[in-house]
Amino acid sequence: MNDNEIKALISLLDDEDREITEHVEQKIRELGGQLIPYLESEWEDSFSPIHQKKIEELIHDLQYQSVLERIRLWKETGGIDLLEGLWIVATYQYPDLSLDKIRQEIKQLYLDVWLEGKSEMHPIDQIKTLNTVFFNKLKFAANTKHFHSPSNSMINVVLESRRGNPISLCVIYMLIAQQLDLPVYGVNLPSLFVLTYKKDHTQFYINVFNRGLVFSKSDIDHYIGQLNLKPADTYYQPCTNLDIIRRVLRNLMLAFEKIGDTGRVKEVEQLLDAVYDEDATPPLSDYTNK
Repeated sequence: MNDNEIKALISLLDDEDREITEHVEQKIRELGGQLIPYLESEWEDSFSPIHQKKIEELIHDLQYQSVLERIRLWKETGGIDLLEGLWIVATYQYPDLSLDKIRQEIKQLYLDVWLEGKSEMHPIDQIKTLNTVFFNKLKFAANTKHFHSPSNSMINVVLESRRGNPISLCVIYMLIAQQLDLPVYGVNLPSLFVLTYKKDHTQFYINVFNRGLVFSKSDIDHYIGQLNLKPADTYYQPCTNLDIIRRVLRNLMLAFEKIGDTGRVKEVEQLLDAVYDEDATPPLSDYTNK
């Protein structure tokens, strides 16, 4: 369809005949996200709140379908790029968010830390240096005041506010560490997401939500025991990028549940389903809001 045909189609959204408007809405959904700029233009030219509301709903539906398609493709291609996965999640609420901008922000954080570090440091000292820059210079901190806010799952908001929940702080910390060639990975603990430094025979853990506190396997043993759970490899070993995105989405879904936004709960649940294998059962640690 050319520009004039698209504009003519969209103008019919305001038709009094419901059958016509339903047909037009269906056609717009079939044509997809390419129509969003035309819909935005129609919204600006409209003086009818009812008409504008209909357009807003259509734009949201088209943007949501785009997010759903991107997250499915990301999963199907192996979920290699964690930052891309986090960006896709953030576009659910910030559809115009630039991935390049997010990459540049992470790169700048890496450079800030790199200036302070030395490659010959002992692993513990490397983490201590990263902690000093991350928490003292860059001012990242736990978002205890708004712990259940949906914004904690939006990497762009966390980068801007410097406040996040355990997993959002962990992934930013981890992305910086990996650019520094540090073997730092995510660990899916129940009720708390942490990191592990793992290389050869050296392994320890990092609680980024608690200002980078370093702890050991025995501390995890004690933690699991307090929860009356049986030890499992997933509580000690690195998880995948897919595991991380699943947990971020679960947190986002629970955040919307907290504020009673059932519509968004269902939409995020669909996104979560899209990154699970058909016969997979979500692990216990995915059902925790941290």
